[in-house]
Amino acid sequence: MLQYGSLEAAELALGRNLTLPEKLWYSYSAEKSDYLLYNHNCLFLFLVFSLVPLPCVLVELFWFNNMNKFKLQPRIRRSFSELFKCYKDVILNKFILLAAPLIAVSFPALKWVRIRYPTSLPLPSKWEVISQLLVYFLIEDYGNYWLHRLLHTKWGFENIHYMHHEYHAPIGFAAPYAHWAEILILAIPTFLGPAMVPCHMVTLWLWTVLRQAEAIETHSGFDFPWSPTKFIPFYGGAEYHDYHHSVGGQSQSNFASIFTYCDYIYGTDKLKDKKHQG
Repeated sequence: MLQYGSLEAAELALGRNLTLPEKLWYSYSAEKSDYLLYNHNCLFLFLVFSLVPLPCVLVELFWFNNMNKFKLQPRIRRSFSELFKCYKDVILNKFILLAAPLIAVSFPALKWVRIRYPTSLPLPSKWEVISQLLVYFLIEDYGNYWLHRLLHTKWGFENIHYMHHEYHAPIGFAAPYAHWAEILILAIPTFLGPAMVPCHMVTLWLWTVLRQAEAIETHSGFDFPWSPTKFIPFYGGAEYHDYHHSVGGQSQSNFASIFTYCDYIYGTDKLKDKKHQG
């Protein structure tokens, strides 16, 4: 909730005219509590889980014969019922029963340890947002790498991580398909960056959307040459992670969630075929 009673008061306090994004932010957030704004992350997660996988789902269902050259495991084609079953499980068991309550209770917990995400004006500059997001991606990637390796120990895989590997040929809907304990474990590096380097609420929303969209793209099962992620240095992407899934529980390589440098440094990177014949 903003501390200014009007746009004019905000401009007076800042000593300048508000930018258009700042005026829009004021109009939307002025009467909303910080807790309500924080819980917008639930809405964004639901929209990302529901909408981002749809392009690949449509390709799988309707244009597979024309696009199968981009499919990483072309022998495996999912039916509508299989895709919907995965989506339904993710929304009900992973989002409604786990992720949403976790977000709801995390705000007072973060406030208790004096971690706050400002909702005030001014909005952060684009370079501040970009630099913070880069830090979050690096922290998430490094922490996820080691936790993922831990989940591939004998006990970790047999008791927790096996569920995520039920999809030997990944699909976008299956990115968050995992045991409840795995979701809690891998949430640690996702939350760690914003906890270490607190940001504006808008940046936190953007981080939530980009991190989940990246995970869905990595699990899409398709390697499209026009993907903008092709231009990101050291980015793993769908082909890199698809190899990890195609090997299954025995996989001891390609653990990285985003970039490939950890696998390279710690000797767990593996050159992959252009396509994996599932």
